[in-house]
Amino acid sequence: MREAPPADQAIGQRFYLSETPGTGGTLREQPSDFRVEEIETIEPVAVSADEESYPHLLIRATLTEWDTNDFVQALSDQLDISRERVAWAGTKDKHAVTTQLFSIRKLQPTDIPTLSNVEINVVGRYGRRLHFGDLAGNRFRIRVRGANQRERVFDITRELAPDTSVDQSQSEPATIAIANSFGHQRFGSRRPVTHVVGRHAVAGEWRKAVLVYIGNPHPNEPPETQDARAIVERTATKANPDWQAALDAMPGYLRFERSILHYLVEHEPTTPTEWRAALCVLPRNLQQLFVNAVQSVLFNRLISRRLSDDLPIETPVTGDRICFLDRDTPGTLYNPAVDRRQEVTDSRTEIMRKHCRRGRAFVIAPLFGTETTLADGIPGEIERSVLSEEGIECESFAGQGAFDSAGTYRAIMLRTQLSVEMNDPDSYTLSFALPSGSYATSVMREYLKVDPHQL
Repeated sequence: MREAPPADQAIGQRFYLSETPGTGGTLREQPSDFRVEEIETIEPVAVSADEESYPHLLIRATLTEWDTNDFVQALSDQLDISRERVAWAGTKDKHAVTTQLFSIRKLQPTDIPTLSNVEINVVGRYGRRLHFGDLAGNRFRIRVRGANQRERVFDITRELAPDTSVDQSQSEPATIAIANSFGHQRFGSRRPVTHVVGRHAVAGEWRKAVLVYIGNPHPNEPPETQDARAIVERTATKANPDWQAALDAMPGYLRFERSILHYLVEHEPTTPTEWRAALCVLPRNLQQLFVNAVQSVLFNRLISRRLSDDLPIETPVTGDRICFLDRDTPGTLYNPAVDRRQEVTDSRTEIMRKHCRRGRAFVIAPLFGTETTLADGIPGEIERSVLSEEGIECESFAGQGAFDSAGTYRAIMLRTQLSVEMNDPDSYTLSFALPSGSYATSVMREYLKVDPHQL
């Protein structure tokens, strides 16, 4: 089994599913090389509808090189409203062209501002704010440039689509299957520390969580941010830390780090409760992301353990849980309905395997939380082992507010219909759709097989 680079292994992605060497190349040389469009499920009413019954204005924004949180902040600043009045269904990549829905409470269409590299269309009104996950999935169109071995794209597709005929023209989409792992964006593409912050948070180590977030310089960062974080590190070792000096050194564009440092300057925390409050100055969705990142790295390790132990990810073994395909998903999207779960017993293993081979069902594994029940058999042994290696228990997720998680389940394998378009001699484009919460880089890493920072 082909091993992944060290940076992948650090977030639990130990292997590739395909043995063919990669095409090489890079993504996002231009924002238009990476296009993402939400597959919407929301059905709004007309803009003219009663505002008391439908107080949330829905807009569809196409953003070029905008981080979702940065866009929300800029939008709320322009409107002079709290950012809490703005909601969205999914966070998107910054270095891309992305199209997604936002809801804004108590706003008139004529108040929508003009922002650089943003195209906004008013969609209608809705009775509630958007919730995270209020979408079926995302469509991707991704161009790979500098692929010096681009002809390998068809060999890789054949490996990932064993039941589909793939030729050099590939005029018809191929249905491929890949590991449904969490990509580097979940942990921080340039500075993968989100799960480390979360690990300290679920352990109640609030001071460590804060200092990992605002300190801990990473070599992939610009020199000025590395220098600023190094000052934070030195300041934290002093008996009477001068947090103002650390704040003065922190670049203005790192506004979340600066907001925490403002709190440290004002409150000079000493107790765990005070350090927790410092982390809580961040937006709630970022607080949740820390815990989600811990769950995600554990999930990646569950997949890697199955692969290293020669357990299949496309079909179940006794003790597994499976879920069925969501038949209400629009188009040809393969969307697992994780709330339709069944345990795989000895007597039903073969029939469940048939469902999975036909694309009707998926093997699932836990995103650990307080309500997680560990599996039986070999899958349960793997779950207990992964938790033990991290020094985490399901009860560790019983935090307060955004740091509490009951847990859920997720399919460990993805299916998608993928099309290949050959461009100039050293580039190609892949088009596919994934369910909400799945990562395009989980597809692209199988094709490029490069250092993840090139993704």
